[in-house]
Parts: sequence; structure tokens; C-alpha cells
Amino acid sequence: MSSPAPESTLTAFAGFRRIASGPRAEVIAKLRKLRRHAEDAAPFVFDDATGDRLDLDLRHGPAPAAAATPSEEQTARSVGRPRLGVVAREVTLLPRHWEWLGRQPGGASVALRRLVDEARRVHAGRDAERGAREATYRFMTAIAGDLPGFEEATRALFAGDRSRFDGLVAPWPQDLRTHLHKLAAAAWSAAS
Repeated sequence: MSSPAPESTLTAFAGFRRIASGPRAEVIAKLRKLRRHAEDAAPFVFDDATGDRLDLDLRHGPAPAAAATPSEEQTARSVGRPRLGVVAREVTLLPRHWEWLGRQPGGASVALRRLVDEARRVHAGRDAERGAREATYRFMTAIAGDLPGFEEATRALFAGDRSRFDGLVAPWPQDLRTHLHKLAAAAWSAAS
């Protein structure tokens, strides 16, 4: 069985100023506390792992569940082996692929799982680099899309040109730059 996914961390901005960062529950609690004392516009909240902007319910009361509980997920599914975490989905392959998979020890499912696990291991660094670039891009687009040098900074990010990226975002607000560097850290690992 796989280990549980680490709790996601969030970062909240009011304009270009970082006002909260940390585990989801802590950020929501801090934002609720800040909301009581100010009637400012709602902050922008981002998932640090994906760079996605989140729309959180900051009304007081228990925090809404992020996803369905495992029992709800298992009830909805009738195919696969829920106790083992196996989920049935459709895969479209050419006949020669199905023939090859059928000749593998353990059958098609075992062979596919083995191939996916091997690819994940071999390409882990490249996947982490791509994920960091995509998360940085999503964050930049949502909060800094109108800043000078945005398009060139985006090009430098995807080209893996760290020094150019750093130079282009240097005039941007400090909290924004700091968060960009945090998100993009893994994007430069292979390029360094």
C-alpha cells in the first residue's frame, strides 16, 4: 500500500503581500481571524504543490471537507479492488500493444503497473522539474500576469534559464519574488 499523501500547504496573498502560509487548516484559521478584523477584498489563496488558485469558504464554522471520504468513494465504485486501492479505468491501445501485454507474466494489469512504476522512478527528477515549472507558471499567471516582464519571465522559466528569470522578476514585490523562488526551486535542479 502507498503511504498517505502529505498535507498540502497553502499560501495566501493580499495584493502582492503574503499574509499566510502553511498547512491548509492553519492558513484557513489565520484568514478567518484576519477577516474578522478587516473588510478588505478576499485574499488570493494558492496550493503550493500545484500553483492553483483556490476558492476557500472563510465563513466561520467547521472547515468543509476537501474531498469525499474513502467510504463514499468505495460506495460509488463497483469495479476494481477497493481494499487494495485498485481503480478500474479504460485504456486504449493498439492490437500489438495488447498482444505484448498479454504475453507478459501476470497479465496486462501487472505489466502496466510495472511499466508505470519504472517510468515514475526513471523520470522522477524530470517530472518534479516539469511540475515545479507548471506550478510556478499557474501562480505567476494568477497574480503577476500584468507585471512588467511577465511574458519574458515565463519564457525564461520554461527555457530553464534561472539567471534570466531571476533578473526579470527582481523588480517585482519582495513577497511575490520570494514565493516564486520557492515554487520554482525544483524547476532549476536539472538545469543547474
